[in-house]
Parts: sequence; C-alpha cells; structure tokens
Amino acid sequence: MNGKLRKLLLVTDISFLVYWFVTYFHLIPPSYAYQDYNNAMLVTWNWSFFPLDVLISITGLLSLYYNRKSNAVWKPMVLISLVLTSCSGLQAIAFWVIKEDYDLMWWIPNLFLLIYPLFFIPGLVRNGFIDKSDS
Repeated sequence: MNGKLRKLLLVTDISFLVYWFVTYFHLIPPSYAYQDYNNAMLVTWNWSFFPLDVLISITGLLSLYYNRKSNAVWKPMVLISLVLTSCSGLQAIAFWVIKEDYDLMWWIPNLFLLIYPLFFIPGLVRNGFIDKSDS
C-alpha cells in the first residue's frame, strides 16, 4: 500500500468517526449544517449513512492494520473500504442533485468521497490484487 493511500484512508476513516461523534452530540453549528437540518426526514436520511460510514472506517482501519502486519488480508479490506467510500459519496451527491441543493460545504467532501477511491481501485486490480482466474 502506498503512502498516499495510507494517509487518505487514515484521514477519511477518522473523519467519518469524528463526523458521527459530532453529529450524535449535535456539535455542528446550524449555520454549517445541511439545508433543512431540522427536518426529521433529512435527519433520518443522514443517519441512514451511519452503518455504511462506520463499515467504511472499520474496513479502512483494518486494512491499514493488516498492511502494517504484512498480512495479505489488507487487500480485500482496502478494496471493500474504497468501493464503499465511493458509493457513500455517490449516494450523497445523488440526493443533493435530486433535492436541487448545491451547497459546496456538503458537495466538496462528498465529491472527495466519490472520486478519491477511483484513483486507487484500478491500480490495485491491475497489480494482481484480484486473481483473474476467479472471474
């Protein structure tokens, strides 16, 4: 695993956990919250990401741990984490598009989640990450 990917995983996975801690304790000032922050349906929509984001963090942090231990389990863990991270970003962006809400404060982090994994997934696959005989 290269250093860039390690850093991005660490920052992203810790950021997810911090975001959910801050969200749970209502530490985000309303002026920085997403549009209609007090709408019960949007709060529910936001919390629907919690299991996905925690799974992303767990698989990402485990991939870092296993990579450090030179255990090949890091490879499927990092693939799972990257694919789910991109899906999380895509799902949020799709929602904001349908809602016609174009607040860059929320678009930028979600575009980051959507796009950054796409720079690493092809290289992992190309470098023998997936056994081509299984397909």
